[in-house]
Amino acid sequence: MITLKSSRELEFMRLSGKITAAARALAGAMVEPGVSTREINKEVHRFIKSKGAVPSFLGYNGFPASVCISVNDEVIHGIPGGRILREGDIVSIDVGAFKNGFHGDCAATFPCGKISDEAQRLIDVTRQSFFEGIRYAREGYRLPDLCGAIQRYVEDNGFSVVREYVGHGLGSKMHEEPEVPNYVERKMGRPRFLRGMTIAVEPMVNAGLAAVQVMPDGWTVTTQDGKLSAHYENSILITGRGEPELLTDPEAKAE
Repeated sequence: MITLKSSRELEFMRLSGKITAAARALAGAMVEPGVSTREINKEVHRFIKSKGAVPSFLGYNGFPASVCISVNDEVIHGIPGGRILREGDIVSIDVGAFKNGFHGDCAATFPCGKISDEAQRLIDVTRQSFFEGIRYAREGYRLPDLCGAIQRYVEDNGFSVVREYVGHGLGSKMHEEPEVPNYVERKMGRPRFLRGMTIAVEPMVNAGLAAVQVMPDGWTVTTQDGKLSAHYENSILITGRGEPELLTDPEAKAE
């Protein structure tokens, strides 16, 4: 069941979203050659706790870290550890914070030093596909309108949309209804967007084929063909004013 949030609940979600967006910015600012993914995880964990919040991902279904950090051909759910970032890597940061009973959730892919033109184009298209999609995140439209806009933009630019993993509703639970795919399929529902809905929209885009695989650690998802992947996500609110409200500010700075 899709839950519509009250004004009080939305205030809590705005606060969680603000913390989450700042944590993403902090992690992104740390993406430099010579930095380990473990160091980024440690600092993000410290930051979220310093705001009186709890990292949403830590322990979620057994996930062992506070941040998902996925490098190059890793699509999502990369586990931070001893890996040292290198010049030319692209690094996807996915983070969530839980405070006052509600979650924020966001992600972005960051360049490590100087990257290839094609890698930068992948990052840019992935990010822009989110904004193409949320043009339809308003009353009067339906879920497939948003999903189809993301898919068209990605595929028109020569990239592939991951099928196995999707966006989702968000609130007191990390994953609520509805599922928010980045593509359209016949069997998907057609719920209308209603004011008070809160969803996480998160294109996952591969430079090559759409096919992915799960690594032996049981978490890290990589492209099957070994080509690059990028990820971009924000938590959003369907408003009565037309434009959706971004609960995780893309322009947030590291605090």
